[in-house]
Amino acid sequence: MQKTKDLLIDVARQLFAKRGFEDTTMNDIAIESGKGRRTLYTYFSSKEEIYFAVIQNELNRLTKRLDDITHMDAPPEKKMVQLIFAHLEAVKDAVYRNGNLRAEFFRDIWKVEAVRKDFDRNEIIMLRRIINEGNDKGDFDVRNVKLMAVITHYCIKGCEVPYIYGRIVVNSPEELYPYIKNLVHKALSSERTEFVYGG
Repeated sequence: MQKTKDLLIDVARQLFAKRGFEDTTMNDIAIESGKGRRTLYTYFSSKEEIYFAVIQNELNRLTKRLDDITHMDAPPEKKMVQLIFAHLEAVKDAVYRNGNLRAEFFRDIWKVEAVRKDFDRNEIIMLRRIINEGNDKGDFDVRNVKLMAVITHYCIKGCEVPYIYGRIVVNSPEELYPYIKNLVHKALSSERTEFVYGG
């Protein structure tokens, strides 16, 4: 059953990428998958539901990628830098790989927001894990780990659209890496100079 569902999601993703959401019908998905309308409606009650499943599938891939980074054997600062870099690159890859779906992604960002709540929550948990690890090892000096994880998450999220559209101008993605590293070091490292507001 899961194989059939995965097939339908993948076929829908390809059709949405090629034709766009509006110009793809449930009948198109049924025909292209070779499963028929009855089977399609067994798994998905509407085109919107299968569209959300496509987005969820992409987010699951990204979550797995970030989770692998969280659990790798590396210093916390390196994990944090790689997580931020991987997040931006993976979102960009997903949007570009899906062609016409990119327009849908930006036109109906609130639909995407509704689907990505679990992903956002999971990423914040991963960030907290890395920051706690850094604190425990003495690499980081973060007093409010929960708040820092939330702020970091929204900073990454805020960079998604400009990064995808090329407004964060770099010749290659690797060129961005040392800037992310410097930012993480300045914000989290136990060696940083404390900034006092109004001081």
